[in-house]
Amino acid sequence: MLTNSARLLRLLSLLQTRRHWPGADLADRLGVTTRTVRRDVERLRELGYPVHATRGSAGYRLGAGAAMPPLLLDDDEAVAVVIGLRTATASSVTGIEETSLRALGKLEQVLPSRLRHRVTTLQQATVAAPVGGPRVDPDVLLTISEAKGRRERLRFDYTSHQGAETVRDVEPHALVNWGRHWYLVAWDTDREDWRTFRVDRLRARVPTGPRFTPRDPPDGDVTAYLSRQLSTGPWAVRATVTLHQPATAVADLVWPGMGAVEPVDDGSCLLHLGAESAADLAWMVTSVGVDFTVTGPPELVDAIRALGDRCRRSVRPRRPILDAPPRHD
Repeated sequence: MLTNSARLLRLLSLLQTRRHWPGADLADRLGVTTRTVRRDVERLRELGYPVHATRGSAGYRLGAGAAMPPLLLDDDEAVAVVIGLRTATASSVTGIEETSLRALGKLEQVLPSRLRHRVTTLQQATVAAPVGGPRVDPDVLLTISEAKGRRERLRFDYTSHQGAETVRDVEPHALVNWGRHWYLVAWDTDREDWRTFRVDRLRARVPTGPRFTPRDPPDGDVTAYLSRQLSTGPWAVRATVTLHQPATAVADLVWPGMGAVEPVDDGSCLLHLGAESAADLAWMVTSVGVDFTVTGPPELVDAIRALGDRCRRSVRPRRPILDAPPRHD
């Protein structure tokens, strides 16, 4: 039989793995009586763990408390948390680096040597590239996620890509971390349509608005919707190019956010995309690596021609170097 302390830890570990535990099941797992389980639950409560009795059944569940009690993590969970904290110290979310380092220091202090070795080995084999792009305030992310969780409308000041400032009233649906940016996908109540917003460009207003009933995600898939919006959204230059390969063959060649592929037939598809300039569009189209046809806009046609001329010039045959005449002493 487990000692009292070991049994408490085992009980706590079990409560963390399932939403609800019948008391009889806990007693079977621990090899004790249901009365002993009740006493152990009281000890956990005295230690600050919010263990609640479930209504309608003789069971227990671990809830959220006013303070943060200690957590029990298995080996894989501990390694995952350490890696996550180390990643957060170089993330695009501003202001959490120091907090992450403090939490990381506390956790690494109590890591067993076998886990510390695994984490250190991974760190030594990993090179972190500098994080570019705009930084996001974690308080803004929390405000958005809390409004979504409570199903409350969110009001915020927003600066568009062109610099225009507006006040938006939305029903938040999802936060998406895409590359170097954070995006909010939400239903815009004024425009009665789905919209995407760069989180670094919004300033949330509090308090939040009235509650709402969640809607089905746009196109049934938030990621696909965001990819299409980023591809053909408010870009200075937009185009549709015919690719002379079926959509299934080019789907993996078009990176997320680059463009939206539309099937046409067994030998071709359409690529809808946008960029800041025609030159950027020309580079994107040629990077796919398949034959294509461009019919417009005119600035893209000119950019493709200019790119082709530049490539041809780069491979012109060089003039042969004549052998040097023999030297005479």
